[in-house]
Amino acid sequence: MFKAILFDLDGTLLDIDMNDFLPHYFRKMMEMAVREGYEHSEQLVKQVFKSTEVMINNKNPALRNEEVFLEDFFTHWPYPREEFVDFFDRFYINEFPLLKQHTRPFPGIPEMMQLIMQKNLKVVIATNAVFPHLALQHRLEWAGVGHFDYDLITSYEVMHFCKPHTEYYLEIADIIEVKPHECLMIGNDIGEDLPANQVGMKTFLVENLLIDKGHGYIPDYRGTLDNLYWFVNFL
Repeated sequence: MFKAILFDLDGTLLDIDMNDFLPHYFRKMMEMAVREGYEHSEQLVKQVFKSTEVMINNKNPALRNEEVFLEDFFTHWPYPREEFVDFFDRFYINEFPLLKQHTRPFPGIPEMMQLIMQKNLKVVIATNAVFPHLALQHRLEWAGVGHFDYDLITSYEVMHFCKPHTEYYLEIADIIEVKPHECLMIGNDIGEDLPANQVGMKTFLVENLLIDKGHGYIPDYRGTLDNLYWFVNFL
């Protein structure tokens, strides 16, 4: 029935509340900036927010998300690009792993992923492409599924579009060389994950940490993680 399974990460594979996680994330970034003698640490957070928003709204297929973010960020940030790109790299290597304490693994996720990996399906980590690969790899490890060989992880180094744009889902299908109607998108955010059905993908809405901001998308399937674990047996 399906040739590819696409998984959202946060709230789907990993028990994480981004409304709680992001303040800790930015606090760590500010603390590191202060330790290293950078002024305007509060402005740093504001500019990361602003440049992330620019990246999410971008639809230029010639620019990867990373390029869009960095170009906007360094247009407004007073420190040299080469110097502060290194700052970001060191942050994700040294500080980001300390945020694990603000997340929890969902029981059963590693076993489910192992089952799916045995089914001759392409598997994509289809998280919103606003983070570097290293940050996504950390979160996959926190979820207990960092050791699997995925066909694609949608980091900001790879992708040219973000959720909820339909171009994001079309790009995934193009990269893995599978037609959209042969894909199943699994996620917990109605507004970000269910737009996949606009390009012909089937969708499964995971309800454990459901995010519903009033969008009108209707999933093809829905249920708790326990229902999903049962469902994947028949893929």
